[in-house]
Amino acid sequence: MDVPEPTSPIAPAPEGPRGAAQDDGAAQDDPRALSGPSGMSLSAPRIKPRFDRKPAWLKVPLPGGEGYRRLKGMTERLGLNTVCQSARCPNVGECWKGERATMTIMVLGDECTRRCRFCAVKTVLSAPPPDVDEPARVGQAVAELGLGYVVITSVDRDDLPDGGAGHYAACVREVRERAPNTVVETLIPDYRGSDLSTLVAAAPHVLAHNVEVVPRLQRKIRDPRCSYERSLETLRTAKDLRPDLFTKSALMVGLGETHAELLDGMARLRDAGVDFLTMGQYLRPTPKHAPVIEYVEPARFAELKAAGEALGFLYVAAAPLVRSSYKAAEFFAERLVRARLGAREAVLPPAYDPSQSLPRGAGR
Repeated sequence: MDVPEPTSPIAPAPEGPRGAAQDDGAAQDDPRALSGPSGMSLSAPRIKPRFDRKPAWLKVPLPGGEGYRRLKGMTERLGLNTVCQSARCPNVGECWKGERATMTIMVLGDECTRRCRFCAVKTVLSAPPPDVDEPARVGQAVAELGLGYVVITSVDRDDLPDGGAGHYAACVREVRERAPNTVVETLIPDYRGSDLSTLVAAAPHVLAHNVEVVPRLQRKIRDPRCSYERSLETLRTAKDLRPDLFTKSALMVGLGETHAELLDGMARLRDAGVDFLTMGQYLRPTPKHAPVIEYVEPARFAELKAAGEALGFLYVAAAPLVRSSYKAAEFFAERLVRARLGAREAVLPPAYDPSQSLPRGAGR
């Protein structure tokens, strides 16, 4: 998740995080000659840009407005971490505005114990203990906002005996109790065994876990402890534990994968029972992260969306700026969840309306 180049005329010229590979695009030598000693001609020094220019379809307005300021102020007041900010998501301006604002709250701290080559979140070997007051603050925040849909994710906490699953589950339970009208999605680490059971028992409506890249690129892009098969196991097992649970995953493109590899990766996800799929362009957070190999054009994303729908996914969001937590996908998932739980209207009102509420305890 990342910040594309702003379109504001007063914005600085260099690209924001997750641009094209710095290694791939050195500036050309300046053709103008400089005069050196004894009249010797010197070429201008090569200046390497921090990031290559991105295509126009990846440019978004700078975030702002009353809704954005309100959510930013609330997260600061309650001491909450969000992926929207920590991972530099380009869609924060869109998602944090309007009456149907959405956000992705990140629990268990803002430091991750894994070192994936695509991710902007800080990494450490061991992070501070979980904040025992965090579940209550998360529940309070979602209740105050009256969100129709919220995503709760976490950093990886391999330094904790249960990977943080118990604390994470407590956050979900607080939201379910304090904001019973809100549909809850959890975007989880690759939990297995009792850790996964603990999280699923907290009764999220949607469980997401991202495979991130095609199988061939797993060891190159993700932390060595991750794998495509382990991720598929997490998704399959979650469905086994709760067959009525909607599951979701995400793939990034632009890292050197082929079209055939994408189709294969999508088919494996569908075989694991995944319901929702999101696909978006990888953008490089810093020069230390994996380079962008290709900027995929919007027309290719349309082809991928059609291919995913043909495989049987209930919903596919595929476009350059789509991220795992993507507003349009969340609206669709919310409609399906409310329909499944027997809400009075399967089609959502245009803005949050407490009268269109889920019965307290529905789906628990």
